[in-house]
Amino acid sequence: MSEQAKAKTIFNFSLLRRVFQFASPYKNKFYWSLFLAVFLAVISPIRPWLIQLTINRGLQAGNHFWFLKGAGPVIIGITVIQVVLLLIETACRFIFTFFTASLGQSVVKDMRVTTYKKIISLNLSQFDKTPIGTLTTRTINDIESINDIFSDGLIPIIADLLSIFAVLAYMLFISWKLTLICLAPFPALIVATYYFKESVNRSFIRVRNAVAQLNAFVQEHITGMGIVQAFAAEDREFKKFNAINKEHRNANVKSIFAYSVFFPVVELVSALSVGLLVWWAARESLHLPDIEKPAIAGVITSFILCLNLLFRPLRVIADKFNVLQMGMIASERVFKILDNPDVTDNSSAKGMEQNVIKGSIEFDKVWFAYNDKDYVLKNISFHIKAGETLAIVGNTGSGKTSIISLVNRLYHIREGAITIDGQNIESYDLFYLRSRIAVVLQDVFLFSSSVYDNVTLRNDSIKMEQVIEAAKMIGIHDFIMQLPGGYNYNVMERGATLSLGQRQLLSFVRALLYDPAILILDEATSSVDTESEQLIQHAIDKLIAGRTSIVIAHRLSTIRKANKIIVLDKGEIMEIGSHNELIAKKGFYYQLHKMQFEKQEVTDIKM
Repeated sequence: MSEQAKAKTIFNFSLLRRVFQFASPYKNKFYWSLFLAVFLAVISPIRPWLIQLTINRGLQAGNHFWFLKGAGPVIIGITVIQVVLLLIETACRFIFTFFTASLGQSVVKDMRVTTYKKIISLNLSQFDKTPIGTLTTRTINDIESINDIFSDGLIPIIADLLSIFAVLAYMLFISWKLTLICLAPFPALIVATYYFKESVNRSFIRVRNAVAQLNAFVQEHITGMGIVQAFAAEDREFKKFNAINKEHRNANVKSIFAYSVFFPVVELVSALSVGLLVWWAARESLHLPDIEKPAIAGVITSFILCLNLLFRPLRVIADKFNVLQMGMIASERVFKILDNPDVTDNSSAKGMEQNVIKGSIEFDKVWFAYNDKDYVLKNISFHIKAGETLAIVGNTGSGKTSIISLVNRLYHIREGAITIDGQNIESYDLFYLRSRIAVVLQDVFLFSSSVYDNVTLRNDSIKMEQVIEAAKMIGIHDFIMQLPGGYNYNVMERGATLSLGQRQLLSFVRALLYDPAILILDEATSSVDTESEQLIQHAIDKLIAGRTSIVIAHRLSTIRKANKIIVLDKGEIMEIGSHNELIAKKGFYYQLHKMQFEKQEVTDIKM
């Protein structure tokens, strides 16, 4: 179903019910908002009636200075009542606006927390196929639109409709003929309202889509700005951005045009209603006896005020319906995330005693694919004893990274089984399992925060003394102390102020601090220079001591000491054995080793 079609189903009660479930902790605010909506609607016709009474009393006194005559005390009393009523109405409207806005913000807070919690529980496969900017839009912009359901949507619409019905009931009670005459231009307003609502609704949908595209585009291209500038692609990417931004502008301009047409139409219809009212009053007064003429002045004034009370909500009620529709569409988008079943199931571990992980790992006929067809791992079987080191080598795309992604359950296998210490990894508590596995990736991600926060990941149980000790063991303590602020130095987003080697060394400190039973190194030395590689290799020797280690290596010289080496090709194990065993076979590993060292020798000669 298209978003335009979805927008027409304003009152999707099942969706609305889910939204209001988030309001249940704040039901008192909701009930008070409804009570105030009814109360304001009931008292809305009272002021026109009091003004009608005031005018009638004054004219009946027969003097322009009636407040000095016998009618004075009554008129003053009515005036005082109007002032008090106005103050009460103003206070109630303030409380009503505050409660609805507060209710909306409370719901937004809870929904945003729930949505973000769901996002961080999604499998990595969801992030592989969903742009980050889209998830950002869902978590921020769309949820903010849900706030409008409460502050500018459903409850204010109910309040406006109740007020309209109350005023109409009063007008019909005073004079049903005069009411029908005043409402004669209303069919034109109803038609204008319908077309306005449809036009603004379509433009709002275009705006929402453009916002999502803008967020996704800007997020992606700012992150990859180094590539854009390195290939002098600024002009081409700017043209793409300009096209998306132009679509956003056009959608907003269309909605502005609709507003520019609709509001003058409302004013025109309002003026026609008042004109018909005056025409009728002038005609009727000619046929009334003098004794009844004063009464018609009060009725006319009262009806003019009532028309203002009618047209005030009618000016905005169509817009509020659009706001409600957009809030419903936004909530549907958010609930798609909340209903996403692609999460790591941790239910099988509940109630089970978690054995201390020692580190024995076994893959038993494991098949894995990122989609339903293309398997990247085919019938993978191997075993690592606790404390051993397994190295995985192979060409790009052979499935090396996929293997390590399965160990800590970042992805789900299709067939086979993976066990740690003889226990299926599905039966381990997910958070305990991952707490016992440390990963050092080739592309180290650092957050915009201090060095201390990045290596501890804000774990309060890790003290500064432990961080300093780990940094000294890795050999990076002196470098950190040279930074402004030392361990409190802000490395900026993605560690932009540090070199690749420095980021890699910090990731080793992070891994060491968590004292894992299983250590995974994914091309950990591929991004560093020779001097840093020697430092890291020394740190690796310390890290892997007594730990089960899986090392993905580009440089074969770093894995000679591994207990086992697996050679992968197109998702299949071609060879497995120690370095000396594989060299003796003169197979795939031998050829890789030979090509790499011949290439290294050529490079050394040229240098």
